[in-house]
Amino acid sequence: MSDRWKKLKKNKKVRNVITFLAVFASALLQTYVIQTFINPAGLLSGGFTGLAILLDRIAQLAGFSFPTSAGMLLLNIPVALICSRSINVRFTVFSGLQVLFSSILLRVCDFQPLFTDQILNVIFGGVLNGFAGVIALKGNASTGGTDFIALFVSNKTGKSIWGYVFLGNVVILTIFGYIFGWKYAGYSIIFQFASTKIISTFHHRYERVTLQITTMKADEVIKEYVHQFRHGISCVEAVGGYSRKKMYLLHTVISSYEVMDVVHCIHEVDEHAIINEFKTTNFFGHFYQAPLE
Repeated sequence: MSDRWKKLKKNKKVRNVITFLAVFASALLQTYVIQTFINPAGLLSGGFTGLAILLDRIAQLAGFSFPTSAGMLLLNIPVALICSRSINVRFTVFSGLQVLFSSILLRVCDFQPLFTDQILNVIFGGVLNGFAGVIALKGNASTGGTDFIALFVSNKTGKSIWGYVFLGNVVILTIFGYIFGWKYAGYSIIFQFASTKIISTFHHRYERVTLQITTMKADEVIKEYVHQFRHGISCVEAVGGYSRKKMYLLHTVISSYEVMDVVHCIHEVDEHAIINEFKTTNFFGHFYQAPLE
């Protein structure tokens, strides 16, 4: 079943359908969060969505309207054009589609509030907003805006920068607090922290791990591994402490999202191979990062 699913995922049409469904589900959930938790509680989400809401609130103070849906599109278009070359055109198009869906759904949907309690709105809204981002990222797209910037920098550095994205959002929320009151800004920061924490917990593309493989079929494992993946791998001869037989220790560093594929690849060659996974806190040197597809 797993082999069949892997073959299906390599099919371009199937991948496009999966990504399309992911961005639509993400946009629908994001719309639900904005209408059910953010607006009724007077909160401000992070990223370009939050900036669009902030511009709308400022416009209302001046006596006119600047629709959030229009602001989301206007803010995302230039960033998408800049980042499309560095990230991936397909990724950028589907991310833009997520923003478009969100803009349309905000105008056609009318979700009603669930809670009158501010804390419940903050907690549930923040968590669900984070999952809206995770759904898009898992589908090889994003919710646009600061996601573009975060992934652009991560592609260049190979490190996750969601913590810095949170700090950027805090700056926007501080402006919001100065204009509309610190109470709502404080709640919005907690909301954004919960959202960012969910994304960093479930999106591990830029985390790296070290695999130590113990095998008696080093040549066959290395050949198949190098054929399927573009990471380096080293080999050291060893002797089994219990069996006293000659064996080999292989070491390689991979992205955490590749672990199960690599394990499957190795066990296809040597079902008796022992694989130990270590978290890699720092890595210096060239590392191949598979492009976003």
